[in-house]
Amino acid sequence: MADFIYIVRTKDGIRKEGKIESQNYNSAREELTSDGTTIIKLTERDTSFDFLGPFLDRFNLAIDRFKNKIPLDILVFFTRQLSTMFSAGLTIEKSIHFLSVEEKNKKFKKVVENLEDNIRKGLLLSDALERHPGVFSSLYISLVRAGEVSGKLSETLDELSRYLETVEDTQRKVKSAMYYPVFIVAFLLGMLFITFTFIIPNFKSVYDQLGSELPYYTVLMVNIGEWMQTNILSVFVFGFLSFASIWFVTLTDTGALIKDKVMLRLPIFGKLVEQSTLAKFSKTFGLLISAGVSVLDSMNLLKKVVDNRVYELSIKSATNDIENGIGISRALNTTKKFPSILIQLLTTGEETGEIDTLSLKASEFYTKQVNATVDRLTSIIEPLLVVLVGGVIGIIIFITYLPIFHFGEAIGN
Repeated sequence: MADFIYIVRTKDGIRKEGKIESQNYNSAREELTSDGTTIIKLTERDTSFDFLGPFLDRFNLAIDRFKNKIPLDILVFFTRQLSTMFSAGLTIEKSIHFLSVEEKNKKFKKVVENLEDNIRKGLLLSDALERHPGVFSSLYISLVRAGEVSGKLSETLDELSRYLETVEDTQRKVKSAMYYPVFIVAFLLGMLFITFTFIIPNFKSVYDQLGSELPYYTVLMVNIGEWMQTNILSVFVFGFLSFASIWFVTLTDTGALIKDKVMLRLPIFGKLVEQSTLAKFSKTFGLLISAGVSVLDSMNLLKKVVDNRVYELSIKSATNDIENGIGISRALNTTKKFPSILIQLLTTGEETGEIDTLSLKASEFYTKQVNATVDRLTSIIEPLLVVLVGGVIGIIIFITYLPIFHFGEAIGN
């Protein structure tokens, strides 16, 4: 017997999820569909390796996202067009059909065609989206489901498209600020690799002709260069394995926690990560509450949305306090991870009944902070990188030509 995790929709349109024990996949499928139930998702759960569950879930999701990498601007356009067509009176099926015909991105076109096929079979839009976790996030699916339940799908899609536009704008600014430093650092590393692997070893014959004892740092540099030239394949293999090992570790709960703690403690960059996470938290919380999602469901969803293990654990702790009757702002304040400005806004929101509005206001504040931090980073990093590259090049040149400064002594000998 094996355990299977399922998500289904009954003939009455009620969504259910749970666990079923059966001999195999086919028998579990037959048992679930015997009364006309539609299966949304059915996966086997291996209880003997249940401790690997979080790791395998993250690994599979990462692979799915890599294979189905869809640019955010395409997703924004899709959501905006879907909202416009649906509000104009077209059915979801017809709207999806028109969008699939016009879609130019081949990967996303297949996704939209699959959505159309599943909707034609009777699935709700949220259920069809749930079959593509690598393309549509948990937040996207949950907001669409909330819109379907509340009967305000058009308004929800419009709000979702504006949210995605904000995310896209922030990501574009962060990426544009990082392009230059990443390029410079990559160029510097490439230059050092070529210098030590192919150029420095050629100086050995020149040094041998000098006939004098070489300075310590020059000998060290030549030895490193010869070692690099001899073990060039090992360097690439070791680099790849190191990168892969670090990536695998960060997919575990402990590894993700360590990585996010380090990121939050980095000078300047840590502040940027913190502000970006707070902007995402407050924006998502405001959208979910305004869409009619309950506080507990919103908090459980936020754990997946913040994409930061430190804040994920804090939200989990706050959720437990809220379940025990503690207020939202007080529960978040207990975690010591949320700043006083956000706590004060949420406290006011709880007292006035406008917690969604004030949460969105907090998002605007932190988004501006992110933009300001990005601007400061751009102005600081560029001159620092110029100094770094110039310093490294200067040191290499000095060490390379240091023996030549003793050329007169060598001739005298």
